[in-house]
Amino acid sequence: METDSLSRLKKAFITGVWATLASILVGFSFKIWLAQWVPKADLALYHSVVDIISLSLILMTGFRSSMVVSYSQTNNDRDIINIFRYSLIAMVLITWGVVIPYIKHELNINVSYIQLVGIIFGMGLKVYFTNLIAMYRLYSISNKVTWIEPIGNVVMFVTCYYGLGFDALTSLFYGLTLSSLGTAAYMFIRRRKEISTRPLAAVQLDPMLISYVKKSVTASLEAGASILMIYITVLLTISHFSIDELGDFQVVVRPIFTYLTMLFVFPIYRFVLPELAVCVREGKHDQIRKIKKWIYKLSFIVGSTFFLSMLFFGKDIVLFVFPDEYKGAVPVLFHFSIFFVFLMLNAYQLAYIKAHGCFTESLIIRLSSIVTLVVSYYLFAQFTANVVAIIIALCTGYVVMFILSSFIEHKILARYKKETYIAG
Repeated sequence: METDSLSRLKKAFITGVWATLASILVGFSFKIWLAQWVPKADLALYHSVVDIISLSLILMTGFRSSMVVSYSQTNNDRDIINIFRYSLIAMVLITWGVVIPYIKHELNINVSYIQLVGIIFGMGLKVYFTNLIAMYRLYSISNKVTWIEPIGNVVMFVTCYYGLGFDALTSLFYGLTLSSLGTAAYMFIRRRKEISTRPLAAVQLDPMLISYVKKSVTASLEAGASILMIYITVLLTISHFSIDELGDFQVVVRPIFTYLTMLFVFPIYRFVLPELAVCVREGKHDQIRKIKKWIYKLSFIVGSTFFLSMLFFGKDIVLFVFPDEYKGAVPVLFHFSIFFVFLMLNAYQLAYIKAHGCFTESLIIRLSSIVTLVVSYYLFAQFTANVVAIIIALCTGYVVMFILSSFIEHKILARYKKETYIAG
């Protein structure tokens, strides 16, 4: 029984990697195909709009970690879910009333109102059911959704473009909306077969639920800080560089960043955090050490492989996949590969910290990385006008995160040693 947590984690993690590989094969092939014939400016516009909307809804994904930890401690799914429902409804309405006017009037982006509303509702429902599946540790459904979603996106785009005759940009927006709604419907049906949840109802707040609300707010802010790092990177690129360099980042660098994160970083939050939360509750510290050793080993293997691939074959890979106009992405990807290992290590460190209920510390670490990103960029910009300065600044933020999270982990371990010494 001692190896149950690690064995369950490895099985879910490896299955998740295969599911994500299938997702990447579909999704990345789709992006490559689009890059061959859809105007570069249209693709940059589409990705930028989705980024802005995601920034608001990503706050609700922050509830996921607090839902996982709180449910493992209380098993009070009714009130936990209802609090999340009220919060999500409020966030969708805020996004509708604030973000859409910002996109259309402040940024002067000419996108249909109904397209923006559709994306908000589709992504909102997807976030809702994704969080429920994570809370109940329904790993099988989670892994299937990973590859179902990109397939749905491709099918809906093809239907809108070839079947309904919309232009490419419009088809991208409608395709994303319809695929998000379809994915949400699938999760609803599958989850309901295993676990039924109660209707929306009033919440009776007790001290444990108040603690959950505080953790959820903190975790939501942290999730916002996480996506804000990428959003700030996009804004810096828009403000200081050309549309070509923005296209390099949005069409090549960001998808690769996203796919590697999906493949090796997100599974840590999806699978490692729930297992760590259970191990902390049950006092299985030896299991935690084994999980950490396995994650660290995997991180260095993945990081080294990515770095060596970019060092020796980076240019060949990019130019084989994308048209020659995207060759400016090669040096950006190379510098990113140097630091990728810290993304995986940070994911474990933050999962460990959250499993102990230290959500405020986790938020402080995220905010520190944002400050580091901005300060580092303007410092590096004094020495170079190359777009690489942005990715190096981003990676510097991740290094600072690792240093701070290691310090918090050390404090937690010191507390355990002190408690053990006193008990002995």
